Amino acid sequence: MNDLNKTYDVGKSDSPVLEEPAISNFGKKISLSTRIKEKLLYYFFALNGIMAVVFIALIFIFLFKEGFKALDHIHVSDFIYYNQQQANNTLQKVYEWYPTSSIERYSLIPLILGSLLTAIPATIISTIFGIAAGIYLAEIAHPKVREFLKPAIELFAGIPTVVLGFLMLVVGATLINDFLNPANRLNAFLASLGLSFVIIPIIASLTEDSLHSIPNELRMASYGLGATKWQTISRVILPAAFSGVSASVILGFGRAIGETMIVLMAAGNAANLTTDLFRSVRTMTATIAAEMGEVSQGSNHYYALFFIGIVLFTITFFLNLIAEVIINKMRKKNRL
Repeated sequence: MNDLNKTYDVGKSDSPVLEEPAISNFGKKISLSTRIKEKLLYYFFALNGIMAVVFIALIFIFLFKEGFKALDHIHVSDFIYYNQQQANNTLQKVYEWYPTSSIERYSLIPLILGSLLTAIPATIISTIFGIAAGIYLAEIAHPKVREFLKPAIELFAGIPTVVLGFLMLVVGATLINDFLNPANRLNAFLASLGLSFVIIPIIASLTEDSLHSIPNELRMASYGLGATKWQTISRVILPAAFSGVSASVILGFGRAIGETMIVLMAAGNAANLTTDLFRSVRTMTATIAAEMGEVSQGSNHYYALFFIGIVLFTITFFLNLIAEVIINKMRKKNRL
């Protein structure tokens, strides 16, 4: 019977030779057509990645090329204040953005202050609600509830900002005017509320991801020492995820600084030098959006708008850089 399971090499010897084992699927050679397809896909995605970087680099080059031309016509100090001569022949520093006047004034201080006056309150409001939502999703919510709320919050972030700006303009302005009676119907506080609807999903989602990245052993150790759920969250989980949570707040603040449509529609678009939340303000993004379509190409006003873009890019770049450094530190800490 055993001889039936043997194969013989005819013409050489009668010694049995074992059959060659079957080749597994993992060791199967790839056909020429498959290799060509994989190479084409590789070069296709590589080309797309390179082109994306090239396009972004060209945008930045054009922005800085046009923006720095403003310094050839406008002094750096003019972007801070304008020396206005008084009746008694004294000079008074005027902080105004009024580039269409007979005496052009290009102070960016009211625009920067207006951007901060809308972004900071929006970030404070969004931090409270966003972190609370992230904690609920990561530590408290039932898995089925989490599966529903997580995509819902992320979808909420996809609402067009022009829609939110229109709602603030029509509904929010009326409610705030009835209850708070502000100095201006369209004001910085109204724009902050609109911005918070954009930032809350960002902070909530990143906070939830940061809390999920904390090893479960920390929770079990806290429970083993007799801590309650709230004590574990507040004294163990949140401190451990502080870097990730703070990075989400910084990214949210950068998103608020760079938002255009909401502040353009709800902030009042008046370049006032004020710290009153209930006064109309104008932000850097709203100034570019409102004036770029009407400005004469090659004029001082035209180059000044590009210079605002450089200032805005610098602020958002450093905010994102700080957030990225914090997130990388958190990842390295969690790996250890």
